[in-house]
Amino acid sequence: MLKIKNLMVFYENALAVNDLSLEINQGEIIGVFGSNSAGKTTILNTLSGLTHHLKAREQRKGGTRITISGSINYLDKDIMSLKPRERVELGIILCRERHPVFRDNTVEENLKLGGYLRKDKENKESLQFVYEIFPPLIKLRKNKAGMLSGGEKEMVAIGMSLVAKPKLLLMDEPLLGLSPHMQAEVVRATQEIRKHGVTVMMSEQYARPIMPIIDRGYIIENGTLVMTGTGTELMENPEVKSAYFGT
Repeated sequence: MLKIKNLMVFYENALAVNDLSLEINQGEIIGVFGSNSAGKTTILNTLSGLTHHLKAREQRKGGTRITISGSINYLDKDIMSLKPRERVELGIILCRERHPVFRDNTVEENLKLGGYLRKDKENKESLQFVYEIFPPLIKLRKNKAGMLSGGEKEMVAIGMSLVAKPKLLLMDEPLLGLSPHMQAEVVRATQEIRKHGVTVMMSEQYARPIMPIIDRGYIIENGTLVMTGTGTELMENPEVKSAYFGT
């Protein structure tokens, strides 16, 4: 479904992603694990086109020089030069970290904003899907998003991504700052999302809740791929346990 080959991303002289190659098959849940500043967010931002958008904006301002090289092939198409909107139209949707929502809008208004490129009929079906996956949002649909808890905001943020009708859903640290109960809810929801034909790529610093549900995982350190394997293989690796399981 998606192949990254020899991806390099520099911010000025700082190397954010170093000669990265990986692939995602249709229907998989893929994990990208690494410590803070390992390059996880840059990888997802580059796949979604946000890094390219930032590069173009900075060039217009004469500011920070961003260099991107390598190739990204999605559904047998080279998407390296595509803008974020064009990638959304192809079904590549990014759910950004720290559950961003429009605070002054209601939950349902936020969800509908996620489907601004889709037809009304598609949005109605997608809203129903979101409420099925996250039943607590039904009672909260008229509440202002800014008044929600962190876990509720994360449900809204994921819901907005689902209304956009993803084929490939990129989730950047969806468990960040959540209680163990809410982490379990997000993990459960991710499994349900996959059952509905959506391929998922998740980045996380804390791997323990995610590792059991992934098909394959990639360990990133300083922008470099240092280890890969199935979820079971990584869970049984002593170095992975020590670094990401706190054991």
